[in-house]
Amino acid sequence: MVDAIKELLVKIIKSRLTVLFLVMVILAAVLIQHLFSLQVVNGKEYQNNFTLQIEKTRTISGTRGDIYDRNGKLLASNELSYSVTVEDNGTYNTTYEKNQSLNQEFDTLIDMIESNGDEIVKDFPIVMDGNGNYKFTVEGSSLQRFRADVYGRKKTSDLKFNKDLDYDEAKASAQQIVDYLCARNKYDVRLEDTQKDYEKYQESESQTSTEAVYYDKTRRFEIMTLRYALAQNAYQKYVATPIATDVSNETVAMVKENADQLQGAEILEDTKRVYYEPEYYSHIIGYTGKVSEEEYETLHAEDESYETTDIVGRSGIEKAMESQLKGTKGKETVYVDNLGKVQKIKDSTDSAPGNDVYLSIDADLQKAVYNLLEQQLAGILYSKIRDVKSTTVKASSDVIVPIYDVYKALISNSVIDSSLFEKADDSSVQKQVYDTFQSKKKQVIPQIETQLKNSDTPYEDLSDDMQSYVKYIVSWLQETKVFDADKVDSSDTVYQNWRNESISIREYLEHAISEKWIDITAFNINDKYADSEEVYNALVSYISEELSADAEFDKLVYESLIMGDSISGRQLCVILYEQGVLDPEKDSDYDSVKSGSMSAYSFLRKKIKNLDITPAQLALNPCTGSCVITNPKTGELLACVSYPGYDNNKLANVMDSDYYNKLYTDGSHPLYNNATQQTTAPGSTYKMVTAAAALTEGIITPSTEIQTKGQFDKIHPSPKCWIYPSNHGSINISEAIRDSCNYFFYDLGYRLSLSGDTYNEKKGVDILSQYAKDFGLGEKTGLEIDEAKASVSDEYPVTTAIGQSNNNFTTVQLARYVSAVANSGTVYNMTLLSKVTDSDGKVLETYSPTVKNTMDNVAASSWDAIHYGMKMVADTHSQFDDLTVQVAGKTGTAQQANTPNHALFVGYAPYDDPEIAIATRIACGYTSSNTADFAAKVIQYYFNPEDKDELLSGTAANVDASSNSVND
Repeated sequence: MVDAIKELLVKIIKSRLTVLFLVMVILAAVLIQHLFSLQVVNGKEYQNNFTLQIEKTRTISGTRGDIYDRNGKLLASNELSYSVTVEDNGTYNTTYEKNQSLNQEFDTLIDMIESNGDEIVKDFPIVMDGNGNYKFTVEGSSLQRFRADVYGRKKTSDLKFNKDLDYDEAKASAQQIVDYLCARNKYDVRLEDTQKDYEKYQESESQTSTEAVYYDKTRRFEIMTLRYALAQNAYQKYVATPIATDVSNETVAMVKENADQLQGAEILEDTKRVYYEPEYYSHIIGYTGKVSEEEYETLHAEDESYETTDIVGRSGIEKAMESQLKGTKGKETVYVDNLGKVQKIKDSTDSAPGNDVYLSIDADLQKAVYNLLEQQLAGILYSKIRDVKSTTVKASSDVIVPIYDVYKALISNSVIDSSLFEKADDSSVQKQVYDTFQSKKKQVIPQIETQLKNSDTPYEDLSDDMQSYVKYIVSWLQETKVFDADKVDSSDTVYQNWRNESISIREYLEHAISEKWIDITAFNINDKYADSEEVYNALVSYISEELSADAEFDKLVYESLIMGDSISGRQLCVILYEQGVLDPEKDSDYDSVKSGSMSAYSFLRKKIKNLDITPAQLALNPCTGSCVITNPKTGELLACVSYPGYDNNKLANVMDSDYYNKLYTDGSHPLYNNATQQTTAPGSTYKMVTAAAALTEGIITPSTEIQTKGQFDKIHPSPKCWIYPSNHGSINISEAIRDSCNYFFYDLGYRLSLSGDTYNEKKGVDILSQYAKDFGLGEKTGLEIDEAKASVSDEYPVTTAIGQSNNNFTTVQLARYVSAVANSGTVYNMTLLSKVTDSDGKVLETYSPTVKNTMDNVAASSWDAIHYGMKMVADTHSQFDDLTVQVAGKTGTAQQANTPNHALFVGYAPYDDPEIAIATRIACGYTSSNTADFAAKVIQYYFNPEDKDELLSGTAANVDASSNSVND
């Protein structure tokens, strides 16, 4: 027995299996020992090593420099803020998995952000209106660049007809782009009603473990915009994409608390650009924003530190002084964990702030002039409103504003947001109005279809409502490029008949299709539409479908209801309170207008009078204006005002596309700088140019008198003086300036054109053109911000002599001109800048106007005659009577078809020792007495600041509505 056991043991020991077993035991013991060491003894150290294994370098932006006025008043600076960012640093097995993960994460983040009253970034070049329609917020080259980015084309010229999508990428609509980006082969953001297709897609991808997520239309759009922003940085791993900026502490806490579930999401400490009292200075300062591709290419070529995510100056001084304002970047090397969260900072290099920029303008003067201008515009508008439905007045100086135009403006210029009506409470007036609208629209669309398909009624014979609908349709087709207006042959007979309103819309559009002016691929045409009739029917169906969801077309329907009294003025007034435009708790008029004891007419006039509703909001003429003030002794620019302004805080940092789109479609054009970009004829403010030319060329002397007539009959057709059929008698040059006698200046233009006894238009034009240029007119002034290139007249010297023909100047050019008149011939190159300092206040560079030229050829006696004539102009205007300084000036009106006259004034004060020169223009301001009245208030404010409380009353100026004579 013992021997048998020994023999068995020997066999076991000698067995290969035993050896293998022992080896396995030893290996297992070693493995267990290593596992114990890794997980227990050194577990914490190895865990730290694992989580810190990803190293990356982050750029730290330098703080942007501040902007001040000439007196050190802060206009733009930076404030601490927090941003929610996401980095595309996840690892995914399939595209489907990536889309599901990112879409769900963005859905969660949007919920967090919006639950605390914060908003996601809205800088996508498409917005969705209240009716769920998509619209571009950019146009031209910017729009084409966006399309190229969407479709992955390096250059805009690479955009092509996409066979898979069945449309031309270069003409892609906003809807088509949204659908493309939301498609399953892009970001896969689906709507609820596509669940079946979605499930099929899941099966085809063999994805059964991930639950699909569905979104409503608004959330779908939000997620898609964030996915697009993230994709713009896809080629740069670990580049943070902001999805919400300047968020609240609640959002910060919520994101941090859920950080372990949010791949790549992080809260970053940041700075935001802040503008103080922005509407007064927005056109000068501009705003910052994320660098565009074109801007990046230009800036990066000059400075390689620029990155595609940088915030740069996009307009105004912010753009012009970008190199000074931008800070110097720093860097830091950090370790992040597998979720992209920073665990440790390895090393860092500090950033440095940018330089500070001081402007030449006086901020207090700028603000006061802006408010005075708004009061003047409100006063003119108030004086012109009448309790009538429409007007047939043709004379521009006698145009009135029917109260029904005010009612319509509340809707058309979005003072009232009609897209909110549908969601209003059932008991609200908004809901009542919406129900009325819905009923009307159900009738209108079929009526339009009938008009398009079956009617041969010429446009001129249509009802007013149908004319507005048809006009809108043609305009809309052209704006969306379905109708290519560039292909239209202006000599085409059918086109001419359409212009003459003698044919129907059906005939015009059918002809447009036959001439290939209309792109039939834009409205889902396919092989079944074989002939022209079927193509036209497809176009009609497309128009009907698009109009049904078009918010701008809806406004026309609302206007029709207003004009038909189906929607009352009282209802609109109550809605102003329901939507918070006016505060019912602070306004005693609420109960009165709601009950009907105060008429809508009286109510709205009162609100305009008190500036509770501003000219800018209504966008009725007049609603815009400009004023530029300089120091004629030094050429310094003291104020450069454009009304209306806008809130550049909403465009800075990350642009609010909704707000930008509202500005872009606003009828008062707040983005447009009226001081530097609007050009009109100068009218009689030009007459000092003609006077200087005539006196210097020896055509007349200061004492020469001309016997004037009412009509200048030396040329044909024979222009008339404003006083016709009367005349100004025998007067000299100073008296002609005082009386603004057109006949006198017609004669000067004629005499300057004489070669012997021969009338030579070119000679006269050349002389007047040269003197205009000597005064700095027709050339840019040198300002650092965008400025329109104006034009000096090159035809008709007789009418050029009174500032008509094709003379067109900006207000800032007129300011430089009148400054040269005030100082007797020194023309300055202008600047908006005063100095640049570093962050410690050390002056690095100073700026001042430079002399462009001096008009030494004009004799002192000639200047005296011109100055005295301008003094007499001011003496004839009672607005200047009570001022503590004597004023010299010149009024002017510029005529434009189908609008009230533009009103202008240029002048300076004091007369004997000018300290300021002023140029102002009120577009559609009716009469120059309105600008003279405004200029008088500005001069009073400047020389008597103690009167500011009286002047800046916050109510509309008192304007004499009967003062309509054009006597300049």
